[in-house]
Amino acid sequence: MLYIFITLLLSNLFFVTLVKSESPEYDIIIQGGRILDGTGNPWFYADIGINGNRITAIGDLSTAQATKVIDASGLYVTPGFIDAHSHASSGLASPELSEAHPLLAQGITTVVVNPDGGGPVDLEKQKSELLEDRLGVNVAQLIPHGSIRREVMGTENRSATEEELSEMKDLVRKGMEHGAFGLSSGLFYVPGSFAPTEELIALCKIVAGYGGIHQSHIRDESNYTIGVTAAVDEIIGITQASGVTGIVTHIKALGTPVWGTSGGIIERINRAREKGFPVFADQYPYSASATSIISALVPTWAREGGTDAMRKRLEDDTTREKILRGVSENLERRGGAGRIQYRRFSQDPSIEGRTLDALADERDLPPEKVILSQIEKGNPTIVSFNMDDDDVEAFMKQPWTMTSSDGGLVEFGRGVPHPRNNGTFPRKIRKYVFEKNVITLEHAIRSMTSLTASTLGMYDRGVLRPGMAADIAIFDPDRITDRATYQDPHQLAEGMEFVIVNGSIAVENGNFTSELSGKVILHQQQIKPY
Repeated sequence: MLYIFITLLLSNLFFVTLVKSESPEYDIIIQGGRILDGTGNPWFYADIGINGNRITAIGDLSTAQATKVIDASGLYVTPGFIDAHSHASSGLASPELSEAHPLLAQGITTVVVNPDGGGPVDLEKQKSELLEDRLGVNVAQLIPHGSIRREVMGTENRSATEEELSEMKDLVRKGMEHGAFGLSSGLFYVPGSFAPTEELIALCKIVAGYGGIHQSHIRDESNYTIGVTAAVDEIIGITQASGVTGIVTHIKALGTPVWGTSGGIIERINRAREKGFPVFADQYPYSASATSIISALVPTWAREGGTDAMRKRLEDDTTREKILRGVSENLERRGGAGRIQYRRFSQDPSIEGRTLDALADERDLPPEKVILSQIEKGNPTIVSFNMDDDDVEAFMKQPWTMTSSDGGLVEFGRGVPHPRNNGTFPRKIRKYVFEKNVITLEHAIRSMTSLTASTLGMYDRGVLRPGMAADIAIFDPDRITDRATYQDPHQLAEGMEFVIVNGSIAVENGNFTSELSGKVILHQQQIKPY
């Protein structure tokens, strides 16, 4: 009898040991969170297992073992956020900002850089510079049309010759071969504004052959030239003619003359999509934009040849008066001097954070003359309060609108930048989901994750699923918020309890760690994991 008891005891011990040894082993387990998987589906309870830089299991992992266990009770667990339009590349390439804390505080794990047709033509060099001090977030590159055009033919207001167009095609092809996710264009900015539609079609045909996208700051977001509706039509036409995926970037109706046009623009994009043309948009959740004062207010014709040529034109009294009239018209278009706030002017930092009308009153000068005196010395950057909330919300509701910041990454205390640098993603959740109920949380998270990933062909991110990259954001719904304001923008967002980048914990219990696990993602290396 004793022999039987001992035998049973030993066999049971062996069974327990066997079960334990066969239990899954994970580097990280996220337990008890409400999973919003990025697809737009409602949340569900599940655990997530991570090994290395990949998600390896989702389900009930309560009996599993892990080196690190994250208790996500009461928190939402989502894919890491993807910023579809970011100016953070220069900051990320600096040793002071490469850790990307302002981005991580928002739950951003990937940024798409070189937007608006700007940025370097040599993507390999940019990649090397980005990786020199290691990265806190992932970076996806675009090849910039404006920079390519400038390199080939300067800032001349004319069509390219056959030889010049051929050279531009070669540079686009080279960029795509080096891993670009597509072409960015800034058709509002010099020299992109001088490019005819046919040039963009020719270049986008190259991009389409690589499965890339065309992300465009459209030719007119107001009624400067062809008008915002016609400018959206141009992107639809380029998409139709080239076969590329088209993105109207930071979509908006800028200025009182075009407020209310969102309905017609939405109808046009929906009609194009019904016909099978892949047209999308991205948007930041603010009613103010930001750019340079020259781009915003100086007429395009006066900017041909660059800023030196523009300043030379100011020396001629007749031309100066013509430019002055154009600046006055553009200022009225944007709602007047009271809607212009300076964010950065290295030649006179004392004006940063002030409005143009206050400055004009102080100097007893018309606002347009204040502007001309400034652009003779430099090019101030501004925040421009020029959008209507109804248009912002109408665009935000669309299933084809991604989330983007259009923000940069700057040293805290430097200038008075747009608060979108530090607040975009939490602001969309706090203000437009929880406070105003404009969209659902599922809609918001999809717009920040899987929609962007699938549109760009970033196949292993944007969804929580085994085999996907372990880029994950975990936030407290009661605390998530943006703190950055227009007058005090140098404030980090709150409410991100954990952020994981490529399987490494970059934010833990709301605090930044020393992990720098971001990488430069190459489009041609994207492989579907399922």
